[in-house]
Amino acid sequence: MAKTVEEYLAALKKELTGSDQATIQDALSDAEEHLRMAVASMRDNKPDLSEEAALQTAIDQYGSPAETAAAYVEIERRTPSGLSRESGKPGPIIGRFFGVYADPRAWGAILYMLIALVTGTLYFTWAVAGLMFSVSFSIFIFGLPFALLFLLSIRGLALLEGRIVEALLGVRMPRRPLFGHPGMKWFERMKLLVTDKYSWLAILYMLLQMPLGTLYFSLLTTLFVFSLSLIATPVIQVVLKIPTVTIGYTGYFLPLWALVLIALGGILVATLTMHLARGIGWLHGRYAKTLLVTE
Repeated sequence: MAKTVEEYLAALKKELTGSDQATIQDALSDAEEHLRMAVASMRDNKPDLSEEAALQTAIDQYGSPAETAAAYVEIERRTPSGLSRESGKPGPIIGRFFGVYADPRAWGAILYMLIALVTGTLYFTWAVAGLMFSVSFSIFIFGLPFALLFLLSIRGLALLEGRIVEALLGVRMPRRPLFGHPGMKWFERMKLLVTDKYSWLAILYMLLQMPLGTLYFSLLTTLFVFSLSLIATPVIQVVLKIPTVTIGYTGYFLPLWALVLIALGGILVATLTMHLARGIGWLHGRYAKTLLVTE
């Protein structure tokens, strides 16, 4: 039986070996919060109660590491992440190729790539401004509280970004903030935030998100506009009577077979763009998991 919260968390982490990293992080955060709050509450009501005895009572109520791990594994089995889904039996190549239009992961990745420009700009602006003001205010009394609030806000933004990534890219991300010990002094909390690699990895993610968001948005819009222009070429020539090719002041109308090939080329480019977006979404999900998950 664990004699400290740290021993319980170590045992729980061992029981969850092989589980998703975000699941482990959530399980440890939940367990630490519950146990520490329960121990503090029991000792407030019964000052003569030892911390070890209070912890044993809290563990009896919360469950052993094995029981808690089994519960989290079952919850994860019943609640898949975001747009993730089990792959069906492989079909014909042509069916898999054009089946991307029915894949929610592709559409989720497209939506994420479009909004990444906005979220990335906001993240980058706040991260740069927060770092600059934290350094500038360090000579003042309120510099320490400001830096603390900034680092806490970065963790909040990281949690929010994780929820977006999980919802749109189908990658399991933390659903709970990292637990902070109650009653910690400002300096101790600041020290913990500064020395915790998660804070700096989250800041790095925020700084990199703007160039990535710009790249995603530019690439996606360019390819889709190009594909739509190819698909619309027959309509422009046949319906609007506008020549497809113009050299100098002379316009040339393409034959029907050429228009069909151009339209098919546009459909091909659009389909390849969908596959590319799904692949980028998969890669970004793993990249976000690397920087925004501690366990």
